[in-house]
Amino acid sequence: MTTPEKTKRKHRWYWVLLAVGTLAIVILALFIPWNTANLTSHPRPAQSYAEAVQRVQALQANRAQQMNPLCQAKLMTHDKKAAQVVVLVHGYTNCPQQFNQLGKRLFEQGNNVLIAPLPHHGLADRMTDELTQLKAEEVAAYADEMVDIAQGLGERVVMMGFSAGGLTTAWAAQNRSEIDQAVIIAPAFGFKTIALPLTPAVMNFYLLMPDKYAWWDPVKKLDTQPAYAYPRYSKTALAQLMRLSFATQAAARRSPPAAGSLVVVTNGSEPSVSNPLVAEVASNWQKRGAKIKTYEFDAGLKLPHDLIDPIQTEGKIEVVYPKLIEIVSQ
Repeated sequence: MTTPEKTKRKHRWYWVLLAVGTLAIVILALFIPWNTANLTSHPRPAQSYAEAVQRVQALQANRAQQMNPLCQAKLMTHDKKAAQVVVLVHGYTNCPQQFNQLGKRLFEQGNNVLIAPLPHHGLADRMTDELTQLKAEEVAAYADEMVDIAQGLGERVVMMGFSAGGLTTAWAAQNRSEIDQAVIIAPAFGFKTIALPLTPAVMNFYLLMPDKYAWWDPVKKLDTQPAYAYPRYSKTALAQLMRLSFATQAAARRSPPAAGSLVVVTNGSEPSVSNPLVAEVASNWQKRGAKIKTYEFDAGLKLPHDLIDPIQTEGKIEVVYPKLIEIVSQ
């Protein structure tokens, strides 16, 4: 016969096993990227050069009084639809000024050039908390809008992005066939400071928690350069960028990118983003028949992560820019 004591023990074990099983499910769920399936493309291409210019002007007018003038959308145009347009996408917490010098050089080569701020970037108040509002959906919509506008600015569309801009360009390359060439520079698919298997859990954690900001340089704080970039970063916004990363990675495992060709550029002395993960995504694209090339700046150059902004004292734009211009000209 079953005694009351045995029944109590069975009930206790039942609840213990239920608690352990529930905890295991929760822990496993943390290691699966959440909410990435709805990051889809919604094209609305400009039908003419005039429409494209009007849409750029609308970007420039949006919150113009709150923007740092250096960080407003920039259009370098030859006053007509060019043979080629180059869309340049800046990095996280920076703004279009990061690409201004390279944009001018590309313009002098005969290209129309478009550089617009990522959502919630480029505000005059460098200590703004607005990055907390950033959503992966906004970055995807921004990528769509850049490609849409480019349709009216050039017969051939090149999209080039760096870091978070590289990730944005990678997502666009996966989804938009109107891109003839995507140049993806040091894309922020993942970070060296976070073990790749732990990245989904870290992302999900920061999506659940209240946002926290960290200084890029805890010593210099507000005195960091460039003066038009934010000196702090939002951990919630980084998690949102990781949502876009996981969506892009998953798509790259399933199907080839829609863009005509891709060039993936890495930094041999990269201190921030995960080069092995970049190589994995590029390999997945290649396995699915993508027309893709890779190029790595030699580690001996000792380039910083931001190899684009000329204000970076350790950067070598005299080496980097000619190579990027050569890639775009091919």
